[in-house]
Amino acid sequence: MLTAIGVLGGSAIYFPIGASKCTPVQHIINVIAAVTLGPVYAVLTAFCISLIRNFTGTGTLLAFPGSMIGAFFAAILYKRTNQKLFAVAGEIIGTGIIGSLLSFPIAKFILGKDVAAFFFVVPFLINTTIGSLIAYFILKSIEAIKGSANNLRQD
Repeated sequence: MLTAIGVLGGSAIYFPIGASKCTPVQHIINVIAAVTLGPVYAVLTAFCISLIRNFTGTGTLLAFPGSMIGAFFAAILYKRTNQKLFAVAGEIIGTGIIGSLLSFPIAKFILGKDVAAFFFVVPFLINTTIGSLIAYFILKSIEAIKGSANNLRQD
């Protein structure tokens, strides 16, 4: 289900910045998958979304390092701390910094784009911060709804 939402949302909601297509929906899904599914399935979900979007022509090869590294860091930090804000931080660091730097060789040597090493850092950081914060508010809302439902059952 998360893969389907990621593919459809990523295809419908994006903004181009240079050679990349920035899709905050990908980062929403990454954080939600990290918190609910754990590292393996979060990374697999990110991979599947990137793969399908590339096959359908709605994504670029740059989606792979950013989304998968972000999902991994989000899941690992959440698993170690059980704190949703750490999942958000993991997604932002993993995608916005590490994933963006690893996108440079893909852009330069595979896509043939003449870009600087830090070219993707700012757009990836903007993109992942927006998506990760939206995911945080979605997760907190679900938590609040669950808490309200549990209180109603106890009454």
